[in-house]
Amino acid sequence: MTKQQHPKGWNEIKTNDSWAIFKIMGEFVNGFEKMSTVGPCISIFGSARTKPEDPYYKLAERVAHKIVDEGYGVITGGGPGIMEAGNKGAHLGGGTSVGLNIKLPFEQHDNPYINPDKNLDFDYFFVRKLMFVKYSQGFVVLPGGFGTLDELFESITLIQTGKIERFPIILVGKDYWQGLFEWIKSTMLAKHSTISPKDLDLIHIVDTEDEVVDILNEFYNDSNFSLNF
Repeated sequence: MTKQQHPKGWNEIKTNDSWAIFKIMGEFVNGFEKMSTVGPCISIFGSARTKPEDPYYKLAERVAHKIVDEGYGVITGGGPGIMEAGNKGAHLGGGTSVGLNIKLPFEQHDNPYINPDKNLDFDYFFVRKLMFVKYSQGFVVLPGGFGTLDELFESITLIQTGKIERFPIILVGKDYWQGLFEWIKSTMLAKHSTISPKDLDLIHIVDTEDEVVDILNEFYNDSNFSLNF
């Protein structure tokens, strides 16, 4: 193949990509219209694989219940596991319970604790992630896998670079998160200086639902609710 040649089918791929813009725009418009009415919300993240008998599932449920008791709504990824626990706690507390679902070949399905008018489906991860960032007043992150880490580090990056307003990022479960945080301090900061000392202040690590709401309330005693961009 010469430099001037393209792989077979390349022109057709480009044509399909152009038409995909309209589907992407449709997801943005639908998301913006529905999410603009939910009010101040906290997003809860964590593994879809966590079972109802797991202590972290029960903790997520208590965290969500406590959050709605304080007047916030709860946003989750809408699926099973920690997401279900978050929506369940919000539902049992009589608060706003939002689910931002993503179509996946495994693990993901709607949980039954989402308000019917606040159950959104997405095909595109980047559209869904934008909804979390734009409409959340804080991120509460329980133990999870690569998807949870992706959402966590994207939010830290956006705040660190000034692309969005700062909001609380709270990791729940010291036993799960402390090792990662120590690696960030010892390797990223101390050994290689790839982050600044003040970047560590973006993260809180706690163990209880009371600590979560204390951090949220302290932050919003001094800050007004607003969209993040």
